[in-house]
Amino acid sequence: MLQLTGLILISWLIIWWFTKAKVSVLGLSPTSERLKYFTILFTSSVLLSATTFILRIYLLEERYTITRGLTLNSVLVETWYQFRTVMTEELICRGAFLYVLIKKIGQTKAILITSVLFAVLHWLNAGVWGNEVQMAIVFAFTFAMGLLLAFAYAKTFSLLIPFAIHFGWNLTQNYIFPDTATGHHIFILATPPPEVTISYLAFFTLLLFPKIAVLVVNYFILKNHRQVQLP
Repeated sequence: MLQLTGLILISWLIIWWFTKAKVSVLGLSPTSERLKYFTILFTSSVLLSATTFILRIYLLEERYTITRGLTLNSVLVETWYQFRTVMTEELICRGAFLYVLIKKIGQTKAILITSVLFAVLHWLNAGVWGNEVQMAIVFAFTFAMGLLLAFAYAKTFSLLIPFAIHFGWNLTQNYIFPDTATGHHIFILATPPPEVTISYLAFFTLLLFPKIAVLVVNYFILKNHRQVQLP
C-alpha cells in the first residue's frame, strides 16, 4: 500500500510541477460511468484471456483442476498482489506521464511514447533481453496493449479504465490459470498434458486469437464511450 501511495504522491508532484493541475486528472475516484465501463472492460478481458486456456483444453487436450489447499486468504493475497502490480505499471507507464505528455505534445505522440515505454519495461519483466525473437514477440503484443491502454485513458481521462483491461488480463493469465511455471494459481494442470500434434493454423489460433481479441473487442467497447474533455 505504501508503494502505491508513494507513486500517487509522486504523480501529484509531477502533474502540479508541469501543468499546475490537481491529481484528480488521473480519474481515480469512482463514478457511476467509470464503474460501469470498469465492470464491462474487466469482464471482457477476463473472458477473452481465458480463451487461451479454453483453446488449450480443446486443441492440446489439457485438463485443469482447482489447486489443493486453496483458501480465501490465499486468493485475496494473490489478487491484491496482481492489483498492486498492475496499478504500479499504470501509474508509471501512463498516469501523470501520459497526462503531461498529452498536454505538452498532443494525444497521438503521447500515446506512442508511453506505449513504447510499456513494451520496453516488459522486456525487462519478462526476462527476454538479448533474445531477439522473444523480444520481438513481447514487444509486438505489449506495444499494442500499451496503445489500447493509453487510448483508454485519453478517451476517458480515468486511470480506472485502462486498469480494468490490464487487471482482467493479468489476473487471468498470471493467477487464475497457470500461464507461468512458477507461482500460485487457482487452476493447475490435473495431469501432464499429452503430446498432441496440431496444424500451423491451430497453433497460431492458440497463440494469437486471445491477444488479438482482447485488443479488438475492448477497443470497440471504448469507442462507444463519450470523449471526455482534457481536464
